Amino acid sequence: MKPHFYSFTAMGTRCALQLYAETDAAAGIVAALALDEVDRIEKKYSRYNPNSTISAINLAAASGETVLLDDETAALLDYAQACFQKSEGLFDITAGVLRRAWDFESERMPDPSEIDKLLPMIGMDKLVWHAPSLSFKNKGMEIDFGGIGKEYAVDRVASLLMEHGITHGLIDLGGDLFVLGPHPDGQPWQISLRDPLKPDALIGTVEIHQGALATSGDYERCIDFNGRRCCHILNPRTGWPVQGLSSVTALASHCMVAGSMTTIAMLKGQSGIQWLERLGVPHQWATNEGRQGGTLC
Repeated sequence: MKPHFYSFTAMGTRCALQLYAETDAAAGIVAALALDEVDRIEKKYSRYNPNSTISAINLAAASGETVLLDDETAALLDYAQACFQKSEGLFDITAGVLRRAWDFESERMPDPSEIDKLLPMIGMDKLVWHAPSLSFKNKGMEIDFGGIGKEYAVDRVASLLMEHGITHGLIDLGGDLFVLGPHPDGQPWQISLRDPLKPDALIGTVEIHQGALATSGDYERCIDFNGRRCCHILNPRTGWPVQGLSSVTALASHCMVAGSMTTIAMLKGQSGIQWLERLGVPHQWATNEGRQGGTLC
């Protein structure tokens, strides 16, 4: 059984597959299926694609219309609602409207009045959801699966590869990972965790035989404003970047679960540390002041 490596770009980030298969042809077939699935999910749920399901939903919301969701989209919405409830409203897929004020590419800080105008359009409690029918209490609202879409793609690819007999490999979509199984000799995969305050340093290394690993942090997309790092993770209650934690990593059976836990922890600030401890999940964290801790490393 030989290792096969595939690198590609999807969902605006660098991605990779590392698979063990008996032949090049066998590896190539399953890799092509995996890339097709990532492409399908990106086209269906990208807010940048005017023909996506998300764009159709948001277009209906803008005019106050009701939309009927397919089973896959309904399941994602149900999951997002569960996260909204478990996070006491912090994990909110309607907060994507804040990008109208925040542009992390231009590094311009928004005026507070811009944010205040958007806050009434945020809140999953303002959705009227009776599957498969979805409507919005306030015109101009949107939903955005950006907080779970990439992680969902990781899980879908993992399921697809396992269905086709791949039991040793690693899926990496922009740092959201799924380990299908150890190397054929039984050795675990070595995953390095980056120090958010020192780009060339590491917090440590995690050994994984199987499972999903996700990281949320303030160092990928951010604005440095008067010495303060303002990250792309925005509090839906205030409209402003979260503070307290610089990065959170969690290990779970599914990438979507790991990713939502790390995002919720970031939204909670430093109280997210105690929240993760109560959950009892393997995790690692780093604060804005440079403190580090957790159970992974």
